[in-house]
Amino acid sequence: MIHFMLRNLKVFYKDKSSVFFSMLAVLIIIVLYFAFLGDSLSSAYEGVEGMDGIMDSWISAGLLAVASLTSTMGAFGVMVEDRARRLAKDFYSSPLKRRDIAGGYVLSAFLVGVIMSLVTLIVTQLYILLSGGAMLNGGTLLKVLGLILICSASNTAFVLLIVSFFSSQGAFTGASTLIGTFIGFVAGIYMPVGVLPEGVRFIVKLFPVSHGAALMRRTVMQDSLAEAFRGAPEGALEEFNIMMGNSLSFGENAVPAAVSIAFLLGSGALFFLLALLNIRRKGKNF
Repeated sequence: MIHFMLRNLKVFYKDKSSVFFSMLAVLIIIVLYFAFLGDSLSSAYEGVEGMDGIMDSWISAGLLAVASLTSTMGAFGVMVEDRARRLAKDFYSSPLKRRDIAGGYVLSAFLVGVIMSLVTLIVTQLYILLSGGAMLNGGTLLKVLGLILICSASNTAFVLLIVSFFSSQGAFTGASTLIGTFIGFVAGIYMPVGVLPEGVRFIVKLFPVSHGAALMRRTVMQDSLAEAFRGAPEGALEEFNIMMGNSLSFGENAVPAAVSIAFLLGSGALFFLLALLNIRRKGKNF
């Protein structure tokens, strides 16, 4: 399994275009943020001290939530290409066991998600430091690393379910582009969750990536928000968190962090099971 996983990692990173397009959604978000999103979001809270730095942390947390999903989708492109080139039949004719092949694809996609999330974390932290902000402290950094692992596992299962419906490289590439663009809305990056209509907000909260983004933001921004909103009217911070998607709620009930984590893990297990059932139903191999 390990050797096959390493083979998949080498194939993915050797194809520079695959790596680029797997991170295209992240690059689009960065361009949009610097073009107009950053200024428009900061200007809405001009009275709050240090809002520019807070918005930088907000977008970096959103990027971390999105990076593992889009890069995982790019990594699973190796599996789709193997199917299209009929290499999978050669693998199943080899001494490799079926579970080793399946596990190799899944583990390589998971690792790509983790690696690209770590790269995103390093780049965003360096940008914040160069902009005059403070980098994450050790305790917060450990929490972020834990969330990266959880989000990558959940996103891997979600993408595996999507991939189970595709066998042609062209169809998968088209779907990847659409999903990569759509995910920016679901994660509340193109526009804050709080400005969306109530019905749309409810649908957004059903996607695991929105919970991952909220957890990331809550963790990354906790200290800076506490400092910025010190002395603010009661409820101002909670109103800001709900508006910006840092905190999700159903009705009057806010979703605790533990519930969001359980939702990510539970939905990941469900997506993985559904993917296996769909693959078996179609009589396909991984």
